[in-house]
Amino acid sequence: MPTLLLVRHGRSTANSGGILAGWTPGVDLDETGRGQAERLVERLAGVPLARVVSSPLERCRQTVAPLLAARPELGGPTLDDRLGECHYGEWTGRPLAELAKEPLWRTVQDHASAAAFPGGESLRALSHRTVAAAREWDEKIAAEHGPDAVWLAASHGDVIKAIVADALGLHLDHFQRINVDPASVTVIRYTPHRPFLLRMGDTGDLSGLAAAPPAGGDAVVGGSTGSTP
Repeated sequence: MPTLLLVRHGRSTANSGGILAGWTPGVDLDETGRGQAERLVERLAGVPLARVVSSPLERCRQTVAPLLAARPELGGPTLDDRLGECHYGEWTGRPLAELAKEPLWRTVQDHASAAAFPGGESLRALSHRTVAAAREWDEKIAAEHGPDAVWLAASHGDVIKAIVADALGLHLDHFQRINVDPASVTVIRYTPHRPFLLRMGDTGDLSGLAAAPPAGGDAVVGGSTGSTP
């Protein structure tokens, strides 16, 4: 199956301002975030990409814009609402320091599967739609470009954490143990039997991804030797 590069958007004005942006329109990358987006082009140099899929929110589209400009053969990003940020409802646009005083905050941190945002969606619903999107796109890329294709999805922190938790077989209540920084790249390779998390939250050199993935079984994909898959 193909290799998925999950890219969290670069630092946004909401990130630097300590605001829970959610689906607030007009939240752009700040100066640091724009620099991170530019460096992503160099970090992914030499890595073949079959397609770029993105959350429709501005900060994600701005993150992949320099990459797409450097690779006109990819065209524009394919937008998928399912990769969009959590719908935080009444929490949207509020300062994180203020939200940390809400009783729901501890549920979000310690018991995510029970957390539902007032006027918004639950974290269970977020996990369901985002994992479904990642797996469906992976199958589509495999059908169109073959099993060794590499594709990129630009999304948000909670979205990527939910997809990683699923790939690792973690209960959603543990997803807050996962950290992905702005402009980081998380790499997952799905196989017919199980996913493999190849990198998580990588903010450095990605040139190693340019090599074609091995065509062996699960143990080869996982990088193990002499172990039973």
